[in-house]
Amino acid sequence: MLLSLSLIILLSLVLSYLAHLAKLPRLIGMLLAGILLGPYVLNLINDGILMNAPELRQIALVVILIRAGLSLDLSDLKKIGRPAILLSFVPAMFEILAITFIAPLLFSISYLDAAILGSIVAAVSPAVIVPRMINLIQHRKGHDKKVPHLILAGASIDDVFVIVVFSALIQIKLGGSVSIVNFFFIPISIIIGALLGVGIGITLVWFFAKYHIRDTIKVLIIFSLGFLCIVLEDVMKSFISISGLVAIISIGITLLTRYPVLARRLVGKFEKIWVIAEIMLFVLVGAVLNLGTTKDSGLLAIVLILSALVIRMLGVWVSLIKTKYSNKEKVFVSVSYIPKATVQAAIGSIPLSLGLLSGQLILSISIVAILVTAPLGAYLIDILHKKLL
Repeated sequence: MLLSLSLIILLSLVLSYLAHLAKLPRLIGMLLAGILLGPYVLNLINDGILMNAPELRQIALVVILIRAGLSLDLSDLKKIGRPAILLSFVPAMFEILAITFIAPLLFSISYLDAAILGSIVAAVSPAVIVPRMINLIQHRKGHDKKVPHLILAGASIDDVFVIVVFSALIQIKLGGSVSIVNFFFIPISIIIGALLGVGIGITLVWFFAKYHIRDTIKVLIIFSLGFLCIVLEDVMKSFISISGLVAIISIGITLLTRYPVLARRLVGKFEKIWVIAEIMLFVLVGAVLNLGTTKDSGLLAIVLILSALVIRMLGVWVSLIKTKYSNKEKVFVSVSYIPKATVQAAIGSIPLSLGLLSGQLILSISIVAILVTAPLGAYLIDILHKKLL
């Protein structure tokens, strides 16, 4: 196992650096490292690591959600208003619906499985978008109308919305039936999860203010409570629907709202944790990718992804109707919503691990989505901001 971990870290660092030199997102290098080291190529990753891959990816997902919560200032949403709120779910819904109806025409997949695929592919990538938007803010690009702020706010909630939809659809799939009642429980699950997270967050604010402990210990406490939220969702699903994922991000939002000084310090801690979590996430996703399946579905997957992106861009324009943003700025926002990576890596293999017949196909399309959209979106953002903002 130690040899596998060494190879994972070293090869990931080398290939991510080469990807950076090629003006590509570093995560592409990590993904390629997983493909090379995985059982379908060199087979150099220990079986114990592969067996525990779902749990390791879930840890990475918790890191993603806590970071998002600690960084998601609700006052930004209030300042920007309606466009930010609409961008947080309308483009994603357009893309999910597009994939739900297009995927069964291209592949042997049911509409429910296609919806699950759509809920995976639809999420934008914080790993690609956030550093670029922060750079634009620092250089005051699009500052007058706060275009980068708009994208940051909308994209942050977009991820959470898509993950919650995915979780609900998986529960419906495992339940074996689809009805209007199932979808009725989605908002209930979100509300209860949010209330749970806010309650935990308020308790943590009181505890951290009353007792002086190191920030590292605070991180461990928050981590543990995040894991417990996921466990609670699983334990209580027979009695009441709770979204553990919403609870986790609500903890972070509550800490930022009620204890902003601490929240900003903790973000730095979680960014350091993300360095290793990101490597394990993308490497392990690449490792379970069956290249044979990907080769067979590759071209059709690209057709599906590009078609869905066009529909998603339409959703962006709908969200920005009757706003202060110019057509150039709307084009830039549409382009900024192209990159996909982090969420696809975190949840793309879950259907496969649950034994869904379409699991390998869903994973393959998720990986193709990363390989196509992450470099394309990053390149277009870097080039077009000079002309559009």
